[in-house]
Amino acid sequence: MNKYIKYGLALIVISIIGIAIYFYVIKSDNHSEMGHQNEVYTCSMHPEIIRDKPGNCPICGMNLVKKVTENNPVDDNSIDNLIKPTDNFIVGNYQTTTAIDTTLSSEINLPGIVGYDPNSSVNIAARMSGRIERMYVNYKYQKVNKGQKLFDLYSPELLTEQQNFIYMVINDVENPSIIDASRQKLLLYGMTQNQINALSNSKKVNPLITIYSPASGIIEGTATMDNTTNPVMQSASNNTEVLNVKEGSYIKKGEVIFKLLNTDKVWGIFNVIQGYNSLIKANQSIRITSELDKDEFMDAKINFVETQLNPADKTNRIRVYLNNNKFKLPIGLRLQGVVKTNSVNGIWIQKQSMVSIGNKKIVFLKMDNGFKASTIKTGIEIDDFIQIIEGISVKDTIAKNAQYLIDSESFIKTE
Repeated sequence: MNKYIKYGLALIVISIIGIAIYFYVIKSDNHSEMGHQNEVYTCSMHPEIIRDKPGNCPICGMNLVKKVTENNPVDDNSIDNLIKPTDNFIVGNYQTTTAIDTTLSSEINLPGIVGYDPNSSVNIAARMSGRIERMYVNYKYQKVNKGQKLFDLYSPELLTEQQNFIYMVINDVENPSIIDASRQKLLLYGMTQNQINALSNSKKVNPLITIYSPASGIIEGTATMDNTTNPVMQSASNNTEVLNVKEGSYIKKGEVIFKLLNTDKVWGIFNVIQGYNSLIKANQSIRITSELDKDEFMDAKINFVETQLNPADKTNRIRVYLNNNKFKLPIGLRLQGVVKTNSVNGIWIQKQSMVSIGNKKIVFLKMDNGFKASTIKTGIEIDDFIQIIEGISVKDTIAKNAQYLIDSESFIKTE
């Protein structure tokens, strides 16, 4: 009996020792696993990269930095903020500011250029069909004066009318009304009064009739040239562009041979960038300076505001009609216009508090332990302020220098 008791007690002791060893091993494994889970490896340049073991960053190749929490449970909120992209949430303490609700007014600087006024141009059209025998103007943008020779024309139609006129002058002197009607017809065909008087005195037809300029101006071109070309933006190299109408060219009745652009009346054409359209109105005052003399001012009124957006530079244009008899501004001269804007009420922030990333504009809102990126919608710019349409209010606190937060690396917490 004693033998069985002895073996039973030994078995109990062995069982107790085995159970103790088992729970000790399990606890050690759990402790090791917990410690292992508390080890986090990340990249100091790209904190969004999180690994549970050492290695290299897949983006830049740098060694991952160990982040140990000393066997304490990981603070999920802290880690979440830490591993977010640096343009989304930034841990740190930086200077802050707030938006202001106020009324601002300022001056808008508008770049411009001197252009021709198409409304004051003169078309020189063929009044009869014929062939050009001699040209007296040969280049685009050549200046001509009123009464200057343009070209000599041979026209069978005009030759016939001359013969009819001479016949009536010689054989029908007693019918002055018929002679005057024939004279008027020659005037409508483009002959001058002096040419008709010479024809009446000589009684001899002239196969070539010289066509004179009816006004002073600049030769823009011919009807066969590209009409889509904007004469306002022509460069100096185009001043020697040869005209398409040459000696020997045949012209048809009603065809526009030349267009004379008047330089006494010109346009000041200014570009208004998007967002400022609502601030520019017709009849608004504008002060203009030119690159010839920036100290000489021209005070004028805005005559027309174009509603169509220019697809090339995403601007609207305004026109100012200028009397060039006084200023003598050359076409293509660069201008600078200054328009005083009306007061605009709204919510404003300083420019440095916002940063543009592609097609988005963001500010950094102050949170408990850092700054969170927030998208905003902006309006116009006045001086150093930007209008806020939506995204933040005057109650929000934002980082004073948004660009610094994006460029700086000092806020990246690696340990």
